[in-house]
Amino acid sequence: MKAETIMPLYSARAIRKRVAELGLTITENYRETQQLTVLCVLKGAFIFTADLVRNIKVPCTIEFLRASSYGNMTSSSGEVFIQHDLDISNKDVLVIEDIVDSGLTLQRIIGELDSLGPSSLKVCALLDKPAARRYPVTIHYRGFSIQNVFVVGYGLDAGGKYRELPFIGTLEEITCSS
Repeated sequence: MKAETIMPLYSARAIRKRVAELGLTITENYRETQQLTVLCVLKGAFIFTADLVRNIKVPCTIEFLRASSYGNMTSSSGEVFIQHDLDISNKDVLVIEDIVDSGLTLQRIIGELDSLGPSSLKVCALLDKPAARRYPVTIHYRGFSIQNVFVVGYGLDAGGKYRELPFIGTLEEITCSS
């Protein structure tokens, strides 16, 4: 019989500290901006986005975009599905991603958004997996760089489970004797 266990990678405290640091940096970089459009990529980035916008001290509007290349799997399917109803023409846009690994999803999102004519378009990712990168993307603000491991918690899930965890950890299967 197999069971799952989660090995902590980043504590809730470490995440809070890093999110506050990102908020300060973003605030400084957008201090001249009249209105920043923060674009949360659902579902995984919702907790990160909520915490981050409370640490950004410039006026923000929050929009949402649904994008997925995982489905219920632990690796990308190779197909990216994007759903949105956005008007970002002539706006400063900050895309908030939970994790960037192959770069495929983010590359498709950026291509789609760029076609909508924003004034500026930047990316903030909670987690970056540079070793998994197969598609070139630019991450302007990153929370943490991690190895090529599957992680859950703080909005990240495995088949819909573990999003609610206040920390980020690696999901590992263990074999149990009956």
